[in-house]
Amino acid sequence: MAAKVTIVNNGPIRIEGEFIIQDSEGNSYGLGGRSVISLCRCGLAENKPFCDGSHKNNGFLSECKARELAPPKPRL
Repeated sequence: MAAKVTIVNNGPIRIEGEFIIQDSEGNSYGLGGRSVISLCRCGLAENKPFCDGSHKNNGFLSECKARELAPPKPRL
């Protein structure tokens, strides 16, 4: 089963299932066996990239409704 990614209104990005999170150098974060995590979208978390709930106390607002993306442009 593929991982499920949910964009939480006015909150984090929640990931559930089997996944790996890597930094820009390809190093994997140790997730301590978690199969559900939340990633910060507000930029205020102390433990980035993970959400610590800071968005709740700082007025972060962002609602993202699902939509279809245009097909990717062919590479030349």
